[in-house]
Amino acid sequence: MCRHPRRGEAGGEVTQPSVPSEKGAEVGRRIGVGLMYGLWRPRVLGAWKVPATGPVIFAVNHSHNIDGPMVMGVAPRPTHFLIKKEAFVGPLDPFLTGIGQLKVDRETTDRSAITRALGVLENGGVLGIFPEGTRGEGDFASLRAGLAYFAVRSGAQIVPVAVLGSTDRPGRLFKALPPLRSRVDVVFGDPFEAGDGSGRRTRKALDEATERIQKQLAAHLENARRLTGR
Repeated sequence: MCRHPRRGEAGGEVTQPSVPSEKGAEVGRRIGVGLMYGLWRPRVLGAWKVPATGPVIFAVNHSHNIDGPMVMGVAPRPTHFLIKKEAFVGPLDPFLTGIGQLKVDRETTDRSAITRALGVLENGGVLGIFPEGTRGEGDFASLRAGLAYFAVRSGAQIVPVAVLGSTDRPGRLFKALPPLRSRVDVVFGDPFEAGDGSGRRTRKALDEATERIQKQLAAHLENARRLTGR
């Protein structure tokens, strides 16, 4: 898709950022399946709740670097995660791009990333977001407004995802990873809509949506801990 040429560009066209390939994300999912089940023992609960078709946003708690790859590997649908640009270094850059992941600059309003992420949802795909913005306690205590924006703008359903056990203890050989063959639980929750049905996209509407989302995600995390005993 192209916009009209800007003035002074001698007829040159300004192209919209390309939407990442779902085929690439499916390749990433298959790689994730092999790695996650080969290195650890994922226990997946509630995957049947993920809508089989249509735009979906996975809202994932984030306490360890393996949380994203773990969800990619166990999710029933290929997933395009918004990932900080700092991860796209060296050979990881073409690899992450090739498997349909989205580079985002967290220090500014990254319009290219926003456009591509909305494109994923417009095409009926699955967008993965860490709504806390960065790795932390993974308790959904503080959410950025980005999740609400994507959900309200696209009308996509949000599926809360809790990853538990990835930070229980460090591995013996690789301290930065959970112990090999340890159990990691991934719990998918009931899908819900962030908007209030009015279609409003004002700052107030997004703030209200963020509050609703946070309550839903916190409730899901509490339920996931109760189900898994973590």
